[in-house]
Amino acid sequence: MDRAKQEAVDRSIPSGSDFLQLDIGEAPAGGRADWLANRLRSAISDGRVPVGGRLPATRVLAAELGVSRGVVTEAYQRLVEDGHVTGRGRGGTVVVSAPLDAPAVPSPSTGTPAPGAGPFATGTPAAAAGPFATDPRPDTFDSLRAAPARIDLTPGVPDLAAFPRAAWLRAERAVLHDLKPGDFGYGDPRGAPRLRVAVAHWLARNRGIGVDPDDVLVVAGVAQALTLLGQVLPGDGVRTVAVEDPGSLGVRQQLRSWQLATPPIPVDAGGLRVDELVASGAPAVMLTPAHQFPTGVVLDGARRRELMRWAADGGLIVEDDYDAEHRYDRPPVPALRAVLSEQVCYAGSVSKLLAPALRVGWLLAPSRYRAALVDAKRTADLGNAALPQLVLAELIESGALERQLRFLRRRHVRRRDAMIAAIRTHLPDAVVHGAAAGLHLMITFSSGVDDVELATAALARGVKVQPLSWHRQRPGPPGLVLGYAANTTAEISDGIAAVGAVPR
Repeated sequence: MDRAKQEAVDRSIPSGSDFLQLDIGEAPAGGRADWLANRLRSAISDGRVPVGGRLPATRVLAAELGVSRGVVTEAYQRLVEDGHVTGRGRGGTVVVSAPLDAPAVPSPSTGTPAPGAGPFATGTPAAAAGPFATDPRPDTFDSLRAAPARIDLTPGVPDLAAFPRAAWLRAERAVLHDLKPGDFGYGDPRGAPRLRVAVAHWLARNRGIGVDPDDVLVVAGVAQALTLLGQVLPGDGVRTVAVEDPGSLGVRQQLRSWQLATPPIPVDAGGLRVDELVASGAPAVMLTPAHQFPTGVVLDGARRRELMRWAADGGLIVEDDYDAEHRYDRPPVPALRAVLSEQVCYAGSVSKLLAPALRVGWLLAPSRYRAALVDAKRTADLGNAALPQLVLAELIESGALERQLRFLRRRHVRRRDAMIAAIRTHLPDAVVHGAAAGLHLMITFSSGVDDVELATAALARGVKVQPLSWHRQRPGPPGLVLGYAANTTAEISDGIAAVGAVPR
């Protein structure tokens, strides 16, 4: 059959592809290959098929369009000749370049075309200063994460290179081997029973918390725990949640997104000032007692007793057990939940222990809130994905998670020490806080330093840091919050040197 007859046969079976919503009925008679090549070229140009993306296999696309494979092969070959795609064997046909008239890629923070001179070539400092250009917005952290940098010293980033891939794969294979078909269906919105048991045992062993597995609510990280509380607490008359100052900007934004007021309560060397909390009249408080963010202080014994008396009078505590596992030069600190089960909403996660990408955490709440929180979780997403929960449970039960924690502590100590040494060398006027635990340091300067301008200039030199003023509601000494877990000692030294080179 000649080509014209073949195309006539093909056109007798009109079909289409989900890929780019291609409709072969739009192609002119005798010109299908040209039509397809032009459609693909246009999709590469406007970014619908980005550089690095794969085109469908020729056989698959031909079947979906109802054309001969030769039509698709010819269209792909034209793109190969143009230099836009290349064949990589089993890797498929991959886009390697866009047409010259391709539109600029929008900047994540502004929606305007990003500068084309490279990530650090800023004839205009504002290009690098995007995340710091104005007061923090709800998308500020997204903007900062998206900003290009050669060294990322922002806090809250764990050692992602240390993710235990081999242990995770072993656990996943073990879980998949034992799963029954019914296990792939919708599960309990509270979380997989096996993980809730494992979490209850983990908290008992490592945080001194006794909890029934039925009372563990599995959530998508501490952020979702706050979201659920933000929906439930107003029903109990709680519309104000006091927060630490300085304290996490992200927490403050999360609570405010649910129209909760967040009055600041000062933090000093003993932790949260409970006398100021009492004076504020707030019915609830959010705090990080085991390792305060960002100062790194621990809520001391006297303050704990004051807080317990405040809670006994009806106050509600929201406890974020932030970085509790990551301690180096001090003994463990018990969780408040261990002694105040009916006055504490306790939230934790594996984001800093394994990876934020897992989106797995847990929430323990007083009995009066549990049913409403489960209802809110069910409405939100019907429960976390089951497979990661079961793999995490296997890691906990096998002891692999505790081995990972011991391994991380050794790495973190070396990196923390490298950062302290670099600060002493390149920022000798800075005071270091919070070195005994956690994944970050806070440094403060004497007055006269604008920490936002300092962070902006550091980013222009390819180093990400966070200004301390982001995490304050009240005036206080300027400073920076510097994460060390995700970088090598050489990168840490280089990054601090770049910050130290900024004129102040």
